[in-house]
Amino acid sequence: MNAELKQRFARGETTVGLFIGLGSTMAAEVVAASGADWLLADLEHGGGDESQIGDIVTAAAAYGVPTLVRVETPERIRVGRVLDSGAAGVMLPRITSAEQVAEARRGQLYPPQGIRGVASYNRAARWGQDREALDRANGDTITVVQIETLAALDTVDEIAAQPGVDVLFVGPLDLSYALGVPRQFDAPVFQQALDRVLEAGRRHGVSVGILAANLEAAKAYQKRGFTFLTIGSDSTLLAQAVHDTVTGLKAQG
Repeated sequence: MNAELKQRFARGETTVGLFIGLGSTMAAEVVAASGADWLLADLEHGGGDESQIGDIVTAAAAYGVPTLVRVETPERIRVGRVLDSGAAGVMLPRITSAEQVAEARRGQLYPPQGIRGVASYNRAARWGQDREALDRANGDTITVVQIETLAALDTVDEIAAQPGVDVLFVGPLDLSYALGVPRQFDAPVFQQALDRVLEAGRRHGVSVGILAANLEAAKAYQKRGFTFLTIGSDSTLLAQAVHDTVTGLKAQG
């Protein structure tokens, strides 16, 4: 699954997924069963923790859906632990430079290319029964880099050029705040920033993703060239569905 998803990114195919922020394995399974191309378990802002990643990976894999994980920080130990739990790759938040990406990538790769600790008694190696997984891991592991700071935006071309980067991901809220236009997604400076990230992705053959608030926004982003599309999260979709249903019924008196 991991290698196939990585290849889809390389081919520039559009994929659609969801943030998993409730910390619920069952919610993750529902999303996987509903046709998502991937799940993105959120350890930066979500309600779960590392101990749940293995269960989420297993639940999603039953439907042939890979799990990505947004780690709290790009430190080697944080990255290595979620990969050992079977995650297909990681999203790196709060990136500020290409050098930081390179260092985070080292934490994803086994020696001699990197510094990831080597162990086979984990889910990623099927509890020691698939030692060849160690040989495949360096080529299959997915890297998603968030472009959500001014420093990342200023160096987005250098970040996109880093070996192993599969996706540049715009965090709209963080980036709008960094640009001084909080939640003003139509502001010219924000739109120019999106163009800059898209151009860097095109120049270096890297997919570009973004978090969309709803289906219409996602369609507009897709037309613009974004191919890694996140339509909200498990919690936001649940909240919206409940709100729409309840208010619709109440409106009828």
